[in-house]
Amino acid sequence: MIRNLILDWSGTLADDLPSVLRAVNGMLSAAGKAELSRDEFKSRFRLPYTEFFDEMLPGMPVERLQQLYLEHFPHAHKGVTLLPHVAEFLGHAAATGRRLVVLSSAPAAHVEAQAVALGVRDAFEVLRCGVVDKREEIHALLAALDMRPEETAFIGDMRHDIDAGKAAGLTTMAVCTGYESAAVLLESSPDFLLRDLSRLPVLLGHGGSGGAGFPVATVGALIVNRAGELLLIRTHKWSHRWGIPGGKIKRGETCEEALIREIAEETALTLSDIEFVMVQDCVEPPEFQRSAHFLLLNYIARCADEAPEVILNEEAQAFQWLPLSEALQTDLNIPTRILIEECMRRGLVS
Repeated sequence: MIRNLILDWSGTLADDLPSVLRAVNGMLSAAGKAELSRDEFKSRFRLPYTEFFDEMLPGMPVERLQQLYLEHFPHAHKGVTLLPHVAEFLGHAAATGRRLVVLSSAPAAHVEAQAVALGVRDAFEVLRCGVVDKREEIHALLAALDMRPEETAFIGDMRHDIDAGKAAGLTTMAVCTGYESAAVLLESSPDFLLRDLSRLPVLLGHGGSGGAGFPVATVGALIVNRAGELLLIRTHKWSHRWGIPGGKIKRGETCEEALIREIAEETALTLSDIEFVMVQDCVEPPEFQRSAHFLLLNYIARCADEAPEVILNEEAQAFQWLPLSEALQTDLNIPTRILIEECMRRGLVS
């Protein structure tokens, strides 16, 4: 069963070809090179984009290419639209509890701005962008998000996307809505070739990670520093509300081992004085980004570091240390508020 979907952005979800062509032609013109027509660009462009620019602007360092591209790209999201059937597909994916991640060569700032402007940013758990070679990056992405290859599909509009999916043992799906034609895409032998995303819901079926499957066991901790302040993190997965760090328990881990690992991965903090507080049966949480049923194993812990430096990974967007009174005034997600109130009732925080 496919529970996780990794998607390319340009040509798969968003139509940004006019803006990309304008940026490339601006770079060529500035270098005294002839500009490309739309058809010429589509026939010559390929990924990794370094190979394309080695042909068009030989000898130019990658850093300089990226700088020039940003200089010549028009407004980050002006003129960029969702491709046909994308909105319906994203709605189906959310309704069936699938995890959605973007893996793109496009600059991160562009994809972020476009996703926000198009109203689809909250559909995606992670935007991994600015990637030169997806065949290399995809392994780290799967590991970071704990996605099993046999439960994951890569959907893209270029051979490089299909090659990346195959390199990681994923199901590969090519869509003919972007930069390469069906005939060209078939050179990489995708598992499925689709005209667009309209038939993908039927192909995937209705089973997702939050549907008929078992509840997902997770661990999380309310972390207190030496000043008595509470650590809160904000993530789009919980409707941009503030909560606690944590994550899923891996097979073979004890709950406390999973907690220590998740906190280290998400915040770079070391825990001490770990104390179990409660279990929350979190069924179809209204704030969560998709249909889900979690068993939340909640702890309280002290930060072992004398001068804690929080380093967030890509799962969270912001953090803050707050005294209890201010934390309670924050826009907390429901499970975090319940945990804090239970800690107060038991005299664990004050």
